[in-house]
Amino acid sequence: MTVPNSIAIIPDGNRRWAHMKGIPRIEGHRIGADRMHEVVETLVQVGVKYLTVWGFSTDNWKRDNDEVDSIFALLGLWIQQDTPWLHANRVRHKHIGRLHGLPPDIQCIINDAVDLTKGNPGMTLNLAFNYTGRAEIVDTVRHLIADGVPWGSIDEQMVSRYLYTDGTPDVDLVIRTADEFRLSNFMLWQTAYSEFYFTEALWPDFDKQELAKALAVYGQRSRRFGGD
Repeated sequence: MTVPNSIAIIPDGNRRWAHMKGIPRIEGHRIGADRMHEVVETLVQVGVKYLTVWGFSTDNWKRDNDEVDSIFALLGLWIQQDTPWLHANRVRHKHIGRLHGLPPDIQCIINDAVDLTKGNPGMTLNLAFNYTGRAEIVDTVRHLIADGVPWGSIDEQMVSRYLYTDGTPDVDLVIRTADEFRLSNFMLWQTAYSEFYFTEALWPDFDKQELAKALAVYGQRSRRFGGD
């Protein structure tokens, strides 16, 4: 099986899953977090080198305040619980997005996880929190201007170095769950030549078997990069 070097996941459907089960939305997010641990563990085992997971969009601030607060609390708990496991399995945790816009306690938890695992040589796990692709591009342009980079020296390679994902190669495979067929402002630059896998499965139902299907489909694709 051909294993993607870099995977990005849009784990959609937590709220719909909870609604179908007749339980609070936060329970859907909690089960979704447990599912994420299983997926990360499996991808570490099969040798994926880079994984980017979208946890919270800058657009998600429009949601009910109680739900947003619950998501933050769940994020903090998930990172604190999983960081020792990630560290033991040599996974490097990175944050992409506008960290400064998050609550101070969440910033501290994320920074602690990043500092602990920064020297790990295994998988790089990018957690996209308070992130959108357009915001990333805007921040990239701002940083280029702030650094005084001459416009004539700006090329695609330089732009890539100024993105949040500097050091992570472009995405080979994008997985999106819950029967949605769009990027929704996620990793707009890095997915220019990605393969896409869409599934009807809601994220809490995206188990190892569903992940195996996605990897199998990717293995059957013939990659093209514009010159083929």
